Amino acid sequence: MGIGNKLNNLLNERNMTVSELARRIDVAPTTIYSIIQRNNKKVDIDVLLNISDVLGVNAEYFRDSDDKPHTIAAHFDGNEYTEQELKEIEDFAAYVKAKRK
Repeated sequence: MGIGNKLNNLLNERNMTVSELARRIDVAPTTIYSIIQRNNKKVDIDVLLNISDVLGVNAEYFRDSDDKPHTIAAHFDGNEYTEQELKEIEDFAAYVKAKRK
């Protein structure tokens, strides 16, 4: 799901109009409409950060799940952990990131 779809969903959930969001982040409403209609995967970082702040989500929320890395940057000697334990470590890291909101 692209940024536009996620943004549109958030606006609907929060009963906020495009015009209200645009006013609160000091951009033209056409900027927001363009993001929603084009459903791009990339948006100006300052605009995205301001949108995230106003809507109360972390900017990571807008990240496409297909773009997430599939590896963990960690070093373990030998076979310290099973595959299940490594999955639990990965899940915990995701939990810690989600708490940043």
